[in-house]
Amino acid sequence: MNFATIRSFVIRNRVSLQDLGILIAALVVATYIAFDIDIFMHEGQLTPARARIEIDEIAILGVFLAVGLLIFGGRRYREQKREVKRRMAAEAHARELAYQDVLTGLPNRRQFDEVLKTALASPPRAGAAHALYLLDLNGFKQVNDVHGHSKGDEVLIVVGQRLRSAMRDGDMVARFGGDEFAILAHHLAGSEAAANVALRVIEALKAPILGGDAMHHVGAGIGIALLPQDADTPEEAMRKADVALYRAKAERRSALRFFEAAMDEHVHEREAMERALRHAIEAGDIMPVFRPTFDLGTHAVVGFEASPRWVRAEHGEIPPERFIAIAEEAGLIHELADHLLRTACIAAVEWPAHVRLSIDIVPSQLKDELLAARIVRILHETGVSAERLEVEITESAIVADLEAARRTFGTLRGAGVRIALDNFGTGYSSLYHLRSFKLDKIKIDRSFIEAMRSESESASIVNALVGLGHGLGLTIAAEGIQDSEQERELLGTGCEQGQGDLLSQPMPAAATLNFFAGITGRDHSSPSIGAA
Repeated sequence: MNFATIRSFVIRNRVSLQDLGILIAALVVATYIAFDIDIFMHEGQLTPARARIEIDEIAILGVFLAVGLLIFGGRRYREQKREVKRRMAAEAHARELAYQDVLTGLPNRRQFDEVLKTALASPPRAGAAHALYLLDLNGFKQVNDVHGHSKGDEVLIVVGQRLRSAMRDGDMVARFGGDEFAILAHHLAGSEAAANVALRVIEALKAPILGGDAMHHVGAGIGIALLPQDADTPEEAMRKADVALYRAKAERRSALRFFEAAMDEHVHEREAMERALRHAIEAGDIMPVFRPTFDLGTHAVVGFEASPRWVRAEHGEIPPERFIAIAEEAGLIHELADHLLRTACIAAVEWPAHVRLSIDIVPSQLKDELLAARIVRILHETGVSAERLEVEITESAIVADLEAARRTFGTLRGAGVRIALDNFGTGYSSLYHLRSFKLDKIKIDRSFIEAMRSESESASIVNALVGLGHGLGLTIAAEGIQDSEQERELLGTGCEQGQGDLLSQPMPAAATLNFFAGITGRDHSSPSIGAA
């Protein structure tokens, strides 16, 4: 037995060892007194018979021993009682931590799940329903980002109090974590009563919340699943309420949504689409198609805009606006964009040197601080000069993150890449962006081009946008040119470039070379559309 083992034993049993030491000391003292009376004080005068311990001395020793044992036992009893109390308190605290949210004092996910199981095992009366609500706060992330997590915690505490006050006795409000809350309301008289509960919650959260030195406005998206109508297991109930919550959050304001079968079909369809999209990106099945941009005066090709095309054998062509949104949500947009740019650059190498390649940037790409570096790297690897690339961005994408847009486009412009503002005229701060961002080109949105003949206001807007662009020294392009009359009117305004079905449909990479079939060198002018 080493020193560490002995030390550990002593620490664990220190109280018992102390009591045992006291008991032994008491016995030693008692024995000494007994012998001192009859022996030590008369040493040499006693006969051997008298020197033996007598009965009265044994009794004294017994009394001391009994008293010592009683003291020892009493101390052990009190110590054991205190230990039992400590253990019971620790177990109660552990149960509290296991079933209660520490911040708000509300039940947590574990306790809520047990109550939900009990509710599903006890169906409501005929015509009634239990209602499961999942809540996600609107605007809470901004509170954390701007004011800090301590102020966010204050807001969550107030939200918990308001939710609890809005519910009936017997209903449960729980916090799952972050700004996610759940409510279980029992025995409601159908969907209208369930909606009334959700409306009470929205009303309770309408008033601003004081957190720190500021007032914070938070609302909630609420997804509702009725039990047992929508689900008969806790897992299914939570999933369907979450589906409804997703639809409520899409409105970006306080809103409630009941689960509907069509929602479930949409979720399953989206999940299948995401799996197929991942596979398509890995297999390289999504390829760019190219829409030519023409000089309206000469019909010479000045560039190609690359956009993704995905054709599925069993579903046909999937619209880009559909799968690009899924790619953004699933975190696949960067991989998809890199693949499209690389493939488009490989095609652009075969074009004359003055023909530019245009690509679109979606809002979520701007969150990537390495976006500009990846674009420049792909250009270098494929042998396309930066001056031949034109990046198109919409005003909505710029507004989503002004600082990220300024940083990314500043780097790209420094490398020689041109910047074009797409869908010009549809944003709400175009003049600011024209002044703040060093743009090279603006593209007038197709909605104005289509309405030029039927609405005089649209024609005036087009004239004004062209004049504004020219005044700033920008190239002007028009989208969606469908007929010759539109083309003539645009030429009359001074618009220089155009795209649209009148001029050409989007085409695969191989077909773009047909525009340059008669060119022997890359310094010649592009052929007109008639040569295509």
